[in-house]
Amino acid sequence: MNPQRATLRFKPLGIDTAHDHVVYMSAGCHICRAEGFAAQTRVLVASNGRSLIATLNTVNSDLLGIDEASLSVSAQHALGVLAGETLHFSHMPVLLSEHHLRGKIFGERLTDAQLGDIIADTVAGRLSDLHLAAFVTACAGDRLDLDETIALTRAMVNAGERLQWSRSPVVDKHCVGGLPGNRTTPIVVAIVTAAGLTMPKTSSRAITSPAGTADTMETLAPVDLSPVDIRRVVDETGGCIVWGGGMRLSPADDILIRIERPLNLDSDGQLVASILSKKLAAGSERVLIDLPVGPTAKVRNVHTAERLSRRLRAVGDALGLQVQTVITDGTQPVGRGIGPALEARDLVQVLQCDAHAPQDLRDRALLLAGLLLEMGEVASAGNGKTQASALLDSGAAWQQFLRICAAQGGLRTLPKAPLTEIVCASRAGRVREIDNRILAQIAKLAGAPQACSAGVDLHVKLGDTVLAGQPLYTLHAEAPGELRYAAHYAAEHEQVIGLDND
Repeated sequence: MNPQRATLRFKPLGIDTAHDHVVYMSAGCHICRAEGFAAQTRVLVASNGRSLIATLNTVNSDLLGIDEASLSVSAQHALGVLAGETLHFSHMPVLLSEHHLRGKIFGERLTDAQLGDIIADTVAGRLSDLHLAAFVTACAGDRLDLDETIALTRAMVNAGERLQWSRSPVVDKHCVGGLPGNRTTPIVVAIVTAAGLTMPKTSSRAITSPAGTADTMETLAPVDLSPVDIRRVVDETGGCIVWGGGMRLSPADDILIRIERPLNLDSDGQLVASILSKKLAAGSERVLIDLPVGPTAKVRNVHTAERLSRRLRAVGDALGLQVQTVITDGTQPVGRGIGPALEARDLVQVLQCDAHAPQDLRDRALLLAGLLLEMGEVASAGNGKTQASALLDSGAAWQQFLRICAAQGGLRTLPKAPLTEIVCASRAGRVREIDNRILAQIAKLAGAPQACSAGVDLHVKLGDTVLAGQPLYTLHAEAPGELRYAAHYAAEHEQVIGLDND
């Protein structure tokens, strides 16, 4: 392609395609005609010394002139291009990663180098969502063996930044998810750092859940900190609870998760690589993985949990990361609140040793903190939970949490939703089951996590006896429409809390 001829003027249209890089051209422009470009062609676009690969969409109207092109918002920001500036176009280079991907689809094993190529092209945006969906699908169904999982994890770490700390050991915890509430992380960080361990916790925001750890913590203190500020907080307090999205820690993980979610695919190999690549990139040395098991949790049975546990430990061993797993109860939510501010209220009550604090959240946090104290060798084997309880009951953990919040920018007052609606039992009975997924969906329909005070406040637990008309849970919302939407969905899914005849 003639580089002088393959240029068009940029016209911003403000089309938001989320993460996808898209370029828009008039179907009659000279580049489309000369180069045979058609809708969905992948092309290389350059401007201001930057370049990216984008998917072409053609426009059959006068929205764009034949000498104009537009970009999706994400592509415009990536190139830093302004209205009227020149865009240069060329054919996309041949990618070895596409060849590797086809091989995997037909059952071939992927080598370290091949997985490195795929992940590098993923992070650079050279593979389309279609290619990434094919990659995720080809690896699903346990079609990544142990060596491939190790190689994928290593490639994901190498494709981004990696934090290093002057202290040792650096500990961390992770939960594979699937349980509403369960906001143990801030409690655990406060306890283990009060004991002198280092725990720089970089957490995610919610993707498909009513709240992520970062969403919950943000109702209490700032979490969007620069790497310099994160290091300052950790130097001052020994720990932090921050959003990790502003740092390039295993950036391929965020991209692949975005593809996996709508496909509802999450193989053991990809799940292990996702978890451990983030931990390695964050500079962790010893990691505790919580595996909740329940019929509506992410991990459905003990057999699956044990298989996943073996893979996590084996990959950790291969990459110099000490991994310990714990299988916990995933049959119901942990705590009462489901949604950022409601979960924050629960964890603050636990840290303050409030008489109304949810006991299940306290117990689980103490279990995890105790295991981390033993892994960090500040508690002897079998005595970690006792030491964790002492740090919590003495107020030391709460004071440490206040120090962390102050270092991150100051403790905030929790917001309260202006609108609530109580959902009551239609009949008497004993609580037989609680559907984690439906309950999480109700909280999201109420507005969580975008509306940080929205969500669900759960009033019953498994085994509780309820009377007809007794409150089961309360909806919290910031907008009347969201409250109505959540209430309507809840009425249609009364089985979210299953009752046996008492």
